[in-house]
Amino acid sequence: MPEGPKINQAMRTDIENSVLCWLATVGGEGTPNVTPKEIFSSFGDDRIVIADIASTNSVRNIRAHPSVCVSFIDVFRQRGFKLTGTATIIGPGEAEFFVQGEKLLAMAGADYPIRHLISIEIARVSRIWAPSYALFPGRTEEERMKGVYDRYGVVPKD
Repeated sequence: MPEGPKINQAMRTDIENSVLCWLATVGGEGTPNVTPKEIFSSFGDDRIVIADIASTNSVRNIRAHPSVCVSFIDVFRQRGFKLTGTATIIGPGEAEFFVQGEKLLAMAGADYPIRHLISIEIARVSRIWAPSYALFPGRTEEERMKGVYDRYGVVPKD
C-alpha cells in the first residue's frame, strides 16, 4: 500500500501559527458537523492530533464514520492546509494517549482536561491560499501581513 502525504516544514509552520483548526466529521444520519478545535499539533510525519476537551459530537461521529477533514490557516499570512484522512479515538487508558498526546497535554496544562485524543492519519493534503495570492502575486509576505494587521487593527509584538 502506498504511503500517504508527509508533514513538511511548511505544514508545521502553519500549524504552529494557527490559533484554531476546524474538524469536519459526518454524523450518523449523514449530517456534516464542523467544529473549531484549539489544541492540536502534528505527530510524527503523517498525523495530526487534536485534543477532545468538549468534543462529544465529533468523537461520536468519528466512531461511526472515521473519515474526516481538518483545515487550519495562519490568519496573518492568509495561508494554510486542508487535510483529509482517517481518525481514531485514543482514550487516556491507552499507552498511545501519552505518546501521541505529549505536546497536547503540555499545551492544555491543568486548565483543560483532555478526555480523548483524535488522531488523524493523513491521506490527502491541499494548500489553502487567500484570494489575494492570485490577485496580487507580487506582494511579499511582509506586505500581506501588514495589510492584515492594518485591516484588523492588530499591532504585532517585536
